[in-house]
Amino acid sequence: MTEKLYYRDGECREFTARVLSCSERGGAWEAVLDRSAVFPGGGGQEADSGTVAGMDILSVREEDETIYFTLPAPLEPGAEVSCSVDWAARFPRMQGHSGEHIFSGTVHRLFDGENVGFHMGAEDMTLDFSVELSAEDIARCELEANRAVWADIEIKSLLPSPAELDSMEFRSKKELAGRVRIVEIPGVDMCACCAPHLRRTGEIGLIKVLDSMRHRGGTRLTLVCGERAYSDYAALHAVNAGISAALSAKRLETGDAVARVLREADERHAEITRLRREILALKSAAIPETEGNLCLFEPYMDAVTLRELVNAGVEKCSGICAAFSGAEGDYRYIIGSRTADLRALSREINAAINGRGGGSPVMIQGTSRASRAEIEAYFAARGD
Repeated sequence: MTEKLYYRDGECREFTARVLSCSERGGAWEAVLDRSAVFPGGGGQEADSGTVAGMDILSVREEDETIYFTLPAPLEPGAEVSCSVDWAARFPRMQGHSGEHIFSGTVHRLFDGENVGFHMGAEDMTLDFSVELSAEDIARCELEANRAVWADIEIKSLLPSPAELDSMEFRSKKELAGRVRIVEIPGVDMCACCAPHLRRTGEIGLIKVLDSMRHRGGTRLTLVCGERAYSDYAALHAVNAGISAALSAKRLETGDAVARVLREADERHAEITRLRREILALKSAAIPETEGNLCLFEPYMDAVTLRELVNAGVEKCSGICAAFSGAEGDYRYIIGSRTADLRALSREINAAINGRGGGSPVMIQGTSRASRAEIEAYFAARGD
């Protein structure tokens, strides 16, 4: 059995331990120490990284209350070794985990909701609750949780006897066996937990809900705490500052400014659509009645309008109406006909105009790399 120093003090960064055993395993060495501040993972939190006797820990796991360290070289059983925890990785995780306890305890207290799922990722964490929470409910829980942070409450780690445990009311997501550790935040939460925690709630700094969604009859929330909440805010502020500068809007008025730009864009789009239809009507009326094929070139026409122009041209000719839009040697085309099978002709047409495309018997579309003169010469020579 390994003494778990992180049970009593989650902020222990360096410690000494005695080597109980060390054996080769899978090309590396697996050692057991008499005590450890390195957390082997569990309860939704990743395992710590760190060092043992100056060597980087390759992996760490727990089995039957014993913690096993995988190392690149052997240790001498009985030797005393110096060890360390990767604090830069550990501290944000503890901020998140302690923050999760506060938030889950708040949801339990205010809405009788159970935390039925918890996962801590590299950037944020997800919490699943058994009850549906409205936006107002979530905002209330977030404020109450942060008030518990700002109150700087001591976070207690308890190892009660079986008799003491029977008399305690605490949260737990699963049936527990063996010795149970309880993490208590007085007046806020009491929960069974195996992970390291901060000494006081004030070290969390901030709890922020990023997102919420309905999930299996309850609610899934995405949260960030502490350093990760700060990093999220800093990134969000930088993005908002860019929007603020681009739209000449105050930083708390960017939402209204974006809505205004989108509204103006919709108005411009509606006006452009109206003008396109007027232009289409004029161009359609100007198409001459033609025996044979029509070949039309419009430099700035979108696909929808080009198709409508072809439909109008098909009514004015006895053969094929081909319309091209774009620049010399870089055209988009739509070709229509009431008399020719364009699907059957598409390979021949594309070969002649250096094109790629296809479609139905009555209409094909694609791109062409040929010049205008080459395209016009091909359709003029056809006998459709």
